[in-house]
Amino acid sequence: MPAAAHMASAHRRILIAGSVGNFIEWYEFAVYGFMASIIARHFFQLPDENADTSVILTWAAFAVAFFFRPLGAIIFGRLGDRHGRKPVLIGVLVMMTLVTTAIGLVPDYAAIGIAAPLLLTLLRILQGLFAGGEYGGAVSLMTEAAPPGKRGLYGAWQSLTVACGLLAGAATVALLPLLIGEDAMFDWGWRLPFLLALPLGAVALWLRTGLDESPQFSAVRQQAEPERASFIATLRAITLAISRLMVWSAAGYTYLVIMPTYLQTTLHTGFNQALLIAVISNLGFAATILPAGWLSDRIGRRTIMLIATFMLLIFALPLLSVLQNPASGLLTKALSVFVAGALVGMLAGPGPAMLAEMFPTRVRYTGLGFAYALSNALFSGCAGLIISGLIKQTGNPDIPAWYVMMTALISFIALLSLNKNDHRRSL
Repeated sequence: MPAAAHMASAHRRILIAGSVGNFIEWYEFAVYGFMASIIARHFFQLPDENADTSVILTWAAFAVAFFFRPLGAIIFGRLGDRHGRKPVLIGVLVMMTLVTTAIGLVPDYAAIGIAAPLLLTLLRILQGLFAGGEYGGAVSLMTEAAPPGKRGLYGAWQSLTVACGLLAGAATVALLPLLIGEDAMFDWGWRLPFLLALPLGAVALWLRTGLDESPQFSAVRQQAEPERASFIATLRAITLAISRLMVWSAAGYTYLVIMPTYLQTTLHTGFNQALLIAVISNLGFAATILPAGWLSDRIGRRTIMLIATFMLLIFALPLLSVLQNPASGLLTKALSVFVAGALVGMLAGPGPAMLAEMFPTRVRYTGLGFAYALSNALFSGCAGLIISGLIKQTGNPDIPAWYVMMTALISFIALLSLNKNDHRRSL
């Protein structure tokens, strides 16, 4: 095989194998989010508690997993920065797959009582721990292996698998009632999407075992006295990264994952229509990720991310009002959520490369993984809990828009400090 063809083949394998774990992770998170109302009935419908409380408890179990992701990012990030991206990525993939499959096997509250929600929450914690070690390693590997001038595009593939995972989760949840019937779906069929993680994980493992180690990491490890990264500088970069990521985390989960439950519980939309709207928002998200990543390699990450953040700040409330208006037709609602998803995609495209460029190779896996995980813990994992809780407390259906607007304002200010030429320098 000619050298150029071999190099192209190696790059394709890195893109696929690096991002496939992310696909499985977000597939499962989407399944949990889209079936939150079903899971609430099976695990969190406690005696003498109403339906709103059970949904809040379901989102609490969802959120707790996110708070173990930063811990996983530190543990597995340090291992990845010391021993290599490849072995750690294989390890977290195996554990994440097994835990996700186990969620599909947990007996519900009717079978084992209070042990059911406790066991489900424990599995979510383990899932969050292992998922925390996935993102930093995959983004490090993909951006470090990217050809010159393509770091944004390569990093964007990682974000695209988020969209693919969310869409696959939505499609699975939407198709199952058609195949087995709605009664079976609510009774036992909800377990099947979690069990599908096992064959998906087996394919991902096969792909990852054939990966080469990151060339930049290999070069750093071969240095006789590798340069140490400053703890203070790394901590400062993590804090700044979280500020820049805040709106991506908050808007992403608000529009792409939480929306079906919000539509059902707050606006009393039917299950199928709510799921259809969520699929359309995810299609908008997927449509802009690669173009935004590609464009950021040419004009910089700063411009693309500032435009998207500003538009989310301005349009969050009008977009939500379209969904709330009973006179809005399905097509109008679909267009509004498509736009919302597309704006999130404009952040997710350049975002991974922006993160990779903030940290030196010696701490890249740990630094960007921890920043991403903590931002998601605070502003994604808690989004369902915060939004559901505040709506219940205040009765204000505009809470999702205000949540996005608050985070957009902070991120806009943080993104102003982004260097216009970071996309041109070497990692």
